[in-house]
Amino acid sequence: MASGGKRRRTGLAIGIVAAVVLAGGAAAAVVWLNRPAETPTPKAESEVIERPLTPVQQLIADADDPLACAVSFIGDGAPEEPMLQRQDALYAALPIPAQEGRVFAGWYSSEADAAAFVVESRVNGADPVVCVDQQIDLFAAWKTPEENLAENAEIPILMYHQFTSNPEGETGWLRGNYAYIGDFEAQMEHIATTGFYLPTWDELSAFIDGRLFLPAHSVIITDDDADQTWFDLAVPVIDRLGLLSTSFMITSARQDPAPSEYVLRRSHTHDMHQAGENGKGRMVNWTADEIAADLNTSADILGVREVIAYPYGHYNDTAKQGVAQAGFEMARTIEPGTVSIGADKLALPVVRIDYGMGLDALIKRIG
Repeated sequence: MASGGKRRRTGLAIGIVAAVVLAGGAAAAVVWLNRPAETPTPKAESEVIERPLTPVQQLIADADDPLACAVSFIGDGAPEEPMLQRQDALYAALPIPAQEGRVFAGWYSSEADAAAFVVESRVNGADPVVCVDQQIDLFAAWKTPEENLAENAEIPILMYHQFTSNPEGETGWLRGNYAYIGDFEAQMEHIATTGFYLPTWDELSAFIDGRLFLPAHSVIITDDDADQTWFDLAVPVIDRLGLLSTSFMITSARQDPAPSEYVLRRSHTHDMHQAGENGKGRMVNWTADEIAADLNTSADILGVREVIAYPYGHYNDTAKQGVAQAGFEMARTIEPGTVSIGADKLALPVVRIDYGMGLDALIKRIG
């Protein structure tokens, strides 16, 4: 009995232990199942990689202007940095690259046109800025010095004065100065529709130096004095046809803003369009310092130093000295002729247009 009782007690003890173990295991399982889920360790947020803006993007961003346009220059010898222009204006101060033994032949709207020197595709300060998504590429072209000389370009600078709507012209001693507006319109239509290239003054300067190729079919349009008839009759024609022109203004007489984006205001001096002591213009009576002072006044009013027109066409070496002293690079006379490579920049000749000179007369002079 004792041994049996012992076995029962032993079995009971084992059963109790087992029950406790089982109960403990069940409790542990309940605790495990009811434990709050562990919060997963959050993954590191994706790092934002800030890439620097391209020069074009930076230029547009800095401008913060919907009309801004970043111009990129493509091709051998082209500037590396883009240039900011405005889409409500003509191109301004496009670069003229220089390379030893080569002549720059302009900027073109496509690589193919640059390779073929397509004049109609050549872009300069006579053209409005037109961009896509505030960007545009211009492509460089080059010629050899021999090709430049072979073109034999002779650039005419047309000189107009006043205008009249009377086909019979005006009366008086200045009758010849008054171009009939019908003739002027026909002449401008001819220039606009027959493939003429319209150089800017900085291009003309580079052409004279032999650094820039200009096509032989080029012309510069100018008006002297900024007479009211220029504003009333001629400018609407210039504006309608989109032809770059220059108005030489006597700034002591008037200082009107440019009447069109196609009209450049340049100096006809400030107050030297008057006779001096010897009956000739002040330009050949004053000292170089006096001439420079007058031209500085004019330049400050117009906001540009580039080219002047001599009043009455009067000039001498002292006048040239005063012009250069005031920081002007070129000066236009009234002497007949065209501008070629190596011309005197301070004595540029002209093709004068007077009353009675119609389209045929212009074609005989400029083609």
